[in-house]
Amino acid sequence: MRVTKRRAETRARLLDAAFRVFAAKGFGAARIDDVCEAAGFTRGAFYSNFASLDELFFALYDERAAIISSQVAAALATEEGAPIEPSIHGVISRTAATLLLDRDWLLVKTDFLLYAARHPEVAVLLAAHRAELRAAIEARLATAHGRLALPRGVADVPAAARAVVAAYDGVTVQLLLDGDLTAARAWLTQLLTALLVR
Repeated sequence: MRVTKRRAETRARLLDAAFRVFAAKGFGAARIDDVCEAAGFTRGAFYSNFASLDELFFALYDERAAIISSQVAAALATEEGAPIEPSIHGVISRTAATLLLDRDWLLVKTDFLLYAARHPEVAVLLAAHRAELRAAIEARLATAHGRLALPRGVADVPAAARAVVAAYDGVTVQLLLDGDLTAARAWLTQLLTALLVR
């Protein structure tokens, strides 16, 4: 049990250090030694938890995806069987107000996206991880399907999930450019309203 706990703590410290290093230096400029130094560990500790920086990034990505999925679930939560409509605007407001919009994470994710675009084998893995996030959002939307009115032109829950992810991606790009979190949340509200309200 102690070994498992120690390993989990080591992994958590490596993830935290990697996030700080990636945000400060950019994914492409970061090295394993940078992460180890920031975490206070040796390369041996790194390789006992991760095979590469790519694998470490995907662990960070999956953590953030889980946060986003739980935030969507919380925004959709209502009394069992209660209609979301006409409170769909409330759902959208809660989603836009709480959805993860951390500028450092967006920098890290964007750096990795550019890296993946130049490395097809990594792009395939990133696409798979994005598909898992989209599937998690689909599952959350599906629990509200029948209580959540989808707009004309959005034929089903998977299409709605794609639209939500696309809106999120668009807003995060703008946030990277101007750093205005308040405006980003307002734009996200407007986009989700256009996509999910008839």
